[in-house]
Amino acid sequence: MPKIKTNRAAAKRFKTTGNGKIVRSKAFGNHILTKKTTKRKRRLRQSSLVDGANKKNVKKLIPYL
Repeated sequence: MPKIKTNRAAAKRFKTTGNGKIVRSKAFGNHILTKKTTKRKRRLRQSSLVDGANKKNVKKLIPYL
C-alpha cells in the first residue's frame, strides 16, 4: 500500500497542535480592511480551531502533520 500524499495547499493552511487538534487562520483579513472595524480586524488575527464537522476531511488532506 503506497503512502498517502499530503495536499500541499492544505498543509500551508492548517497546523496540528500537540493534542491533535487542527488550527486554522480566519478568513476575510487580507484586503478591503478600511470598512472593517478595529475590533473585527483584531479578532481576525487570532487563530481558531477547525470545526468538528470539517475535522475528518482536513485530516485526510494532511495525514502526517
